[in-house]
Amino acid sequence: MKNLLSLSIGAMFVASAAFAAGTGDHSHGDEANLEVKDGHHKQGEGHSDGHEDHEGGHHGEMMVGMAGEQSKVSRTIKVTMKETAGGDMLFLPKTVSVKKGQTIRFAVKNKGKLDHEFVLDEHHALMEHKKVMEKFPEMEHDDPNSVRLEPGEKGEVIWKFTNGGEFEFACLIPGHYDAGMKGALNVVDNGIKIAEE
Repeated sequence: MKNLLSLSIGAMFVASAAFAAGTGDHSHGDEANLEVKDGHHKQGEGHSDGHEDHEGGHHGEMMVGMAGEQSKVSRTIKVTMKETAGGDMLFLPKTVSVKKGQTIRFAVKNKGKLDHEFVLDEHHALMEHKKVMEKFPEMEHDDPNSVRLEPGEKGEVIWKFTNGGEFEFACLIPGHYDAGMKGALNVVDNGIKIAEE
């Protein structure tokens, strides 16, 4: 079971760890660098390529960017996760726009009655991750691009956006994405003015 989980999650990271130009020859899919313990997945152990390891999870740069530094935060965006009386699950706001190059602190609060998570990534990578979560619903993340919170909890994700484009944030706990728990993340060129919340 552990080997199957390692292979499934390893395949997911191969799909999701797309790098910016100049770093495309570096792979995160190496099984030797992926370890699963007690339902948590950790990646990056055993690397000696000079990249900083962030909490044992993703390290280095993904297409959506990379883990940011608290001292470089230029903007805080408050994100609320909750359910509605009608059974929908959602993020507020539903759309976020940031500038390429910005380091953003996402201050996330779970105002719902269920556990929820906030994960930043490309759509196709989130869908791969969603499939794995459906097979292993108790899996929790230890990655800087995500935070999982129990009802009433607060957390944060500090992220540097190094590439422009359209990305997404989502809750990948089984059933939550399909109940509407997703949002659009637009990373725009520095020349475009953004109305900040």
